[in-house]
Amino acid sequence: MSEVVVFVHGLYMVGLELTLLRRRLRRAGYATHQFVYRSLARGLDENAARLKSYLGSLETERLHLVAHSLGGLVVLRMFQQGADLPRGRVVFLGSPVRGSRSAMYLTEQGLGWAVGRAGPGALAEIHEPVWSEPRELGVIAGTHEFRFNFLLPRLASPHDGVVSLEETRIPGAKEFATIHSNHTGMLFRRELAEQVETFLKQGHFRQ
Repeated sequence: MSEVVVFVHGLYMVGLELTLLRRRLRRAGYATHQFVYRSLARGLDENAARLKSYLGSLETERLHLVAHSLGGLVVLRMFQQGADLPRGRVVFLGSPVRGSRSAMYLTEQGLGWAVGRAGPGALAEIHEPVWSEPRELGVIAGTHEFRFNFLLPRLASPHDGVVSLEETRIPGAKEFATIHSNHTGMLFRRELAEQVETFLKQGHFRQ
């Protein structure tokens, strides 16, 4: 049975931006699935519960997760809720697991609605998360400091235009890597696909 990789998209997205990355992972021999959730209309706990239910419907002996941005928080909350899944690895891509300065700023400006129901409970708070799962976690963060949305505040350098590198760090992760790309642009880079594939296969990133 093929190893399965489930992709979890970020805020405002529906997974189309992950199409190229999914295709590249399929060529590497993985069966890929896209989990789609309502990132604005539902809170973090509900989306995490739905992800857990979705993963439970898949038949595989080895299950990997690749999550972009808010998707990483959904995955983290799912494991905090006690998910029991087949063995596998996890990769976070630009996920602000320590809270998002951008979301905090929008909330302070009375624009908290822009980050949806997940914002007040996840993105707009400062967290001290720890990865305590037995499965290995790899984290990739972008460092191209291009701010395409000038409603957002200036971020601590280095950052990917939306999330700072420091906001993506989580104790307990096995490896951490950077890519010189912005928050969404990283998803289209062959370099990122190669790093994800290497981590899923070997448990470490390319040097």
